[in-house]
Amino acid sequence: MKIAIEGCMHGDLDNVYKTIQHHEHIHNTKVDLLLCCGDFQAVRNEKDMDSLSVPIKYREMKSFWKYYSGQEVAPVPTIFIGGNHEASNYLWELYYGGWAATNIYFLGYAGVVKFGDLRIGGLSGIYKGRDYRLGHFERPPYNNNTIKSVYHVREYDVHKLMQLEEPLDIFLSHDWPVGITDYGDSRTLIQQKPFFQEEIEAKTLGSKPAAQLLEKLKPRYWFSAHLHCKFAAAVQHGNDDGSVTKFLALDKCGPGKKFLQIIEIESEPGPFEVLYDEEWLAITQKFNSVFPLTERRVNFSSADMDIQESREWVRKKLEERQFKPFEFVKTVPAYNPSQRIFDPIPDIPQNPQTLSLLELLGLPYLLDSSPVTGERTAIPASPAPTDFQTYSEEIPIDDIDEIEDIPEAKGDNIPH
Repeated sequence: MKIAIEGCMHGDLDNVYKTIQHHEHIHNTKVDLLLCCGDFQAVRNEKDMDSLSVPIKYREMKSFWKYYSGQEVAPVPTIFIGGNHEASNYLWELYYGGWAATNIYFLGYAGVVKFGDLRIGGLSGIYKGRDYRLGHFERPPYNNNTIKSVYHVREYDVHKLMQLEEPLDIFLSHDWPVGITDYGDSRTLIQQKPFFQEEIEAKTLGSKPAAQLLEKLKPRYWFSAHLHCKFAAAVQHGNDDGSVTKFLALDKCGPGKKFLQIIEIESEPGPFEVLYDEEWLAITQKFNSVFPLTERRVNFSSADMDIQESREWVRKKLEERQFKPFEFVKTVPAYNPSQRIFDPIPDIPQNPQTLSLLELLGLPYLLDSSPVTGERTAIPASPAPTDFQTYSEEIPIDDIDEIEDIPEAKGDNIPH
């Protein structure tokens, strides 16, 4: 199976797909799957840009809306996670994962799916310690604080991923696992990005929860983005089977950027399709009862639950659907270049995919719950954290270029 890995999308779907098609033409091959490591920017219309945490001068419709509307269809099955520049209102609709557009699947805030016989997991967002143990209290419309905190990784989602026991082939995160630079050519990285040196030496460059997941899950491959550079590493795990995780981070889409890598992984013959993962949905079902939806601090380190009984029940339900995800459904109007005025749009539409998945799992819909009480109610806006301080947390988007040419895909294999 040939898989294309892309770093930060920043809404440039047209150019990424053209780059893949160029590679296919030059090498007379076919790419089976595209994986995107965040900052996807699934902006459907102008209102979605109100939930996009980027400086106003960089707020553009880009090209996702064409795929959402059906004007274009992704030529390669695409799976993505969220980063720190997202239409967070849309991703919240699909918290558990689902089709963001035809042939474009969002893994959810945390998630696992199967593609052919490969098992692919991912964690959306970036790590900020002060928000890690809070619940998911943010609701659209976001204010100046929650538009940032909404994409901060939460312990609840990490704890669910830590329950996985079956092997993973691929894992996606937006920010890098902290300490990953110890396993690659950090000297060259620092030459390219001198301002990384202090954080590398202090062991603060990256995500602590991602490092914990890397140690626990030991996937064959781990792909990341966020820091706008290419970096490869190989993590030798200290167990008897000699397992190794090949790590690769990639740049954002742009001229001369190392944003795309094509790899080949042994797999069963196609055709391939995205399918639900039985173990993950059993974990989802079991842990939904402790889904934290307020700003109160919570700790899930002791919330261990036996999922075996849940798993057998989930398996029977999934077999009825042949493990296929529910179909893509538009929930708001798509951008129309010739018509800028929309009818009123609800802040938190109930996405039919989410409703159907929860019904399948026998779970209640909670995504419109009050961020104060946790009870379901209509929420006008998210409350501001009482201890908010001004901070800077982003890789600046000061060099997002208009793509004038389509660079050839950079190489076919991850360096060993």
